[in-house]
Amino acid sequence: MSKGKLAKFADMATYDNVFQYPYGTLEHVDFPLRGRWHDDYFHNPNPIILELGCGKGEYTVGLGKIFPDKNFIGVDIKGARMWTGATHAVKDGMTNVAFLRTNIEIIDRFFAENEVQEIWLTFCDPQMKNPRKRLTSTFFMQRYRRFLIDSGIIHLKTDSNFLFTYTTYMVEKNHLPVLLSTQDLYSEFSNNSDFSDAASIQTYYEQMWIERGLSIKYIQFRLPREGELEEPNIEIPLDEYRSYHRDKRSSLEVSK
Repeated sequence: MSKGKLAKFADMATYDNVFQYPYGTLEHVDFPLRGRWHDDYFHNPNPIILELGCGKGEYTVGLGKIFPDKNFIGVDIKGARMWTGATHAVKDGMTNVAFLRTNIEIIDRFFAENEVQEIWLTFCDPQMKNPRKRLTSTFFMQRYRRFLIDSGIIHLKTDSNFLFTYTTYMVEKNHLPVLLSTQDLYSEFSNNSDFSDAASIQTYYEQMWIERGLSIKYIQFRLPREGELEEPNIEIPLDEYRSYHRDKRSSLEVSK
């Protein structure tokens, strides 16, 4: 029997690898590790890579095991889900993995300029009705620029055709350099080892989506610090579903 939410939160309060700062917490308290992650937590100069919207933390932990010479931080507001990855990392003695429970809208309060090298966005909510909430929107790109190195790498791995299409248009509109892109990651990976990092980990829900017949999309691009960012003004067909086993509720067929 799995632990309840209160028990999981109690566990995480004792974990050295979990930092919990929901929205509003930082109004009167500065985050002490901002600009100090290398020295005061990881105790090494290795690259720091974020997974935003990490859910259960499977990807964060998986990447940490594959790349022990890099540091990984999973970020999400859902603490009960995060408990799974944080607990695995504690039990496995992983010193290159941490978790931050907070709202991604304020992610720039936790990292200083040039402190992060890459960002992974894995199966985040496509937010088909609200562009400002999409983690690949220019609203968020502006925030990422505040702590990502110049021309740092953004990875998007998604089952959502809407989010992949929107992100592709956003990248094209702003002339962001694309390193890799595919609408069917695992077919592409069978012929191209450049996609191996993105294909090396399959989360629990990802496996179910693949079994449901959904192809996994992936795009990797750079985010230069200079230049004004603009939203694409193109209507995109909505996904026929909201999440696993849940059909979309909106009667709309397209959105920008």
